[in-house]
Amino acid sequence: MSAPRLAPTPPPAGLLARVRDRRLAGAPSRARTVAYAASAFPANLLLQTFSAFVVYFYVDHLGVPAGWVAGAMIAHGILNAVLNPLVGAASDRRRTRWGRRVPWIGLGVVPLVVAFALVWMPPALGPTGLVVWFLLVVAVYDVAYVVVVLNVSALFPEIFRTTAERARGNAPRQIFGLVGMILGTAGAPLLYGTLGWTWMALLLAVVSLAFFAWSLVGMVERPVDEEAVRDREAAVGLRDQLRYTFANRAFVTYVLGSLLLQSTTAIVLAAIPFYVRYVVGGAEADATLLLAPIFVAAIPSIVGWSWVVRRVGPRSAMLWVVAVYGLATCLYLLPSTVLGAAATGLAVGVGVAGLMQVLEVALAQVIDDDERRTGLRREGMYFGANGFVVRGSVIVQAVLVAAVLGASGYVEGAGDVAQPESVSTGVRLLLGGVPVLVAALAFVCFWLYPLRGRDAGEAVVEAEASPAAADPLPR
Repeated sequence: MSAPRLAPTPPPAGLLARVRDRRLAGAPSRARTVAYAASAFPANLLLQTFSAFVVYFYVDHLGVPAGWVAGAMIAHGILNAVLNPLVGAASDRRRTRWGRRVPWIGLGVVPLVVAFALVWMPPALGPTGLVVWFLLVVAVYDVAYVVVVLNVSALFPEIFRTTAERARGNAPRQIFGLVGMILGTAGAPLLYGTLGWTWMALLLAVVSLAFFAWSLVGMVERPVDEEAVRDREAAVGLRDQLRYTFANRAFVTYVLGSLLLQSTTAIVLAAIPFYVRYVVGGAEADATLLLAPIFVAAIPSIVGWSWVVRRVGPRSAMLWVVAVYGLATCLYLLPSTVLGAAATGLAVGVGVAGLMQVLEVALAQVIDDDERRTGLRREGMYFGANGFVVRGSVIVQAVLVAAVLGASGYVEGAGDVAQPESVSTGVRLLLGGVPVLVAALAFVCFWLYPLRGRDAGEAVVEAEASPAAADPLPR
């Protein structure tokens, strides 16, 4: 009898197919966690460099009228805010063999770093031409930045499934992000001061591209029964998704608290130069001495807050973070010297680390609860809606800073002319009083946050946590 014929062994899949078809099961490995976390470094490096120096570059270096640049920046802010929910909704619904998020990231990284570099490399044009160049290139930069960073963020609740995993996974991510912020603030001036703006742009673009390429190793999606969700997704339009998202009590209380906390941070950063000059009597360069301790204290504190989140859960951790941060900012009411103010920055840095650690973990919990209610994973919509709302922190900061300075009698453009004594008191209150009042409002928001447990299965959700609990998405 002849031996049975065996079916031929299929050839091994090619490298591209293996990359395309990879899916994550179980907890992510440490190497994958660190690789994913590395994406925060280029994201913050590019953002901080752009935010801190683009106005100076176009106004002071290129001679574009400040009002024109201000108008272009307003357009940039509006476009960025509107793009967030639109890109988020599109990402949630666009399923491919490569997954939902990874294709957006892979296609967006190169346009992002190229557009960033071109911002600092304009052709020889007059002021009008430079503004047109700025608007066009920054529009590409905005679209690519939102596409990449929003989808990277949307992967966070999917890769890390429990509060414990998320707290551990978020720690290296926020440390990478802090390093990117520091280098974007302090490293960019060193580069453009020694190598010039063009080489600064090229170097930061190449470094960012390398880190994004590394981070793609950690960006893996989980398998999903696509047939079970396609019809459900197709039946829900963008308007209904927005309506349900903003009717979700857990999200509304979270996003309002997040807006308020990020507004306090914006106020602190905006007020420090005034505080240095008019309260502690330092030179303008001494602002660095007040900012540096915040970053120095934040990096190790992130690890400590990770333990707190794992121990008590997101809601309790948020309440602790707000209390610590608010009390720390109150200390700015006391110093009369640069050294004393720098010491206060160490305490503030502990609170800032808490904000960075707990906010995304809490938003991931909101997304888990939304899945329990709707049967859909809508990370893109929630991160997009969050990005849309927290852009308002710039408005809150501008209004409060202007109101306090105006009430104190501050004279704009006074130069070396002495300001009224009331300005010192007003600036001290701006840095040491206003943030704690805003943080107190955030505390109320998080007190009303209805998800009490550490994970979706444990969360004690009040019966009316969402007024839209039966309309239109939930099963």
